[in-house]
Amino acid sequence: MRALLFDIRDDIAYLTLNRPQVHNAINPELMVQLAEAWKRVAVDDAVRVIIITGAGDKAFSAGADLARLLPLTTRDRPPEDEWDHKLLQNPELRSVAMLHPFPMHKPIIAAINGYCIAGGMELMLATDIRVAAEHATFGLMEVKWSLIPYAGSLVRTPRQIPYCNAMELLLTGDLIDAPEARRLGLINHVVPRAQLMAKAEEIARKIAANGPLAVRAIKQGVTRTSGRPLEEGYEIENELARGVFSSEDAKEGPRAFIEKRKPIFKGK
Repeated sequence: MRALLFDIRDDIAYLTLNRPQVHNAINPELMVQLAEAWKRVAVDDAVRVIIITGAGDKAFSAGADLARLLPLTTRDRPPEDEWDHKLLQNPELRSVAMLHPFPMHKPIIAAINGYCIAGGMELMLATDIRVAAEHATFGLMEVKWSLIPYAGSLVRTPRQIPYCNAMELLLTGDLIDAPEARRLGLINHVVPRAQLMAKAEEIARKIAANGPLAVRAIKQGVTRTSGRPLEEGYEIENELARGVFSSEDAKEGPRAFIEKRKPIFKGK
């Protein structure tokens, strides 16, 4: 069975980390397949929104597979299969898999169905909207083993929640539950496990129904202006606005409103 399940339905791409027997830990196979999936959806016009989740009821992802991925990275374990060789031959796949960095201009929704720790939480921090099951737990525990989370967490965490809260998570390595994660602003919604995918899909459908050029421009604007001076940010915003307002979709949206019908957006 593939380590990553991939499907596209109704403009939504579904990525499912599929190693539930080890809490969806990321091994070389999963890392390579995840990188390939991100590359595919980034250029596929049939995809407007992505939902990423984990298989089973226990984990989104517990992070790196300590038995398979890390020993390969440190060359303590020789490559044994095609996935090991692909990862060693193309190290950029590791960064693409974790979106660190990778220019993904389409919205990503995380449906967090359990443990979301270490590399799993780092992957979550690369998403845009997050829905968690009531039993989900979160943490960046690397510091407990004299390691650091270096797939974006040192940069993303203090940009997404208040500095002091980010530092407490990073420096203690403590786990927090879903209600606390929502209080801190790490996630958007906490729902019963049975309602997790339904809530994620509800949000995804709302986004997919909007103008795809506008959606992508909004995400690009937010990510590209992050940390820049205001004047530079305004220039980027104006640049993106010119592209959107000169599109056919920008004509179709107001036209549909006036004619009291659902707009038909073509991404052009």
